[in-house]
Amino acid sequence: MDKKEYQKQYYLNNKAKLNKRNKEYLKEWNKSEEGYKSTRIYKWKSRGVISDDYDKLYEYYLSIKECENCGIELDNGTNTKKSLDHCHETGQFRNILCDYCNKIRY
Repeated sequence: MDKKEYQKQYYLNNKAKLNKRNKEYLKEWNKSEEGYKSTRIYKWKSRGVISDDYDKLYEYYLSIKECENCGIELDNGTNTKKSLDHCHETGQFRNILCDYCNKIRY
């Protein structure tokens, strides 16, 4: 059996164990600074946000402490969660808003 066939067979025989280990690893990785940043940027891209410099946009996102529309302090509360507002037609970033302002703006 060649190496590629062995790896395929190993995966099939250990699928549950490997998937569990991978989920645990991803959970921990997403808690890290690098993982959080990577996940956040991936979500923005998957939702259609277009930017020339995602790293710069991420740093700006972290620096904002108040909604740029209503001025409420942003934290992890229901309506005070940070949201990256963007135009759904062009994908261009507009503001960092609280969840409430982002929902009524769209």
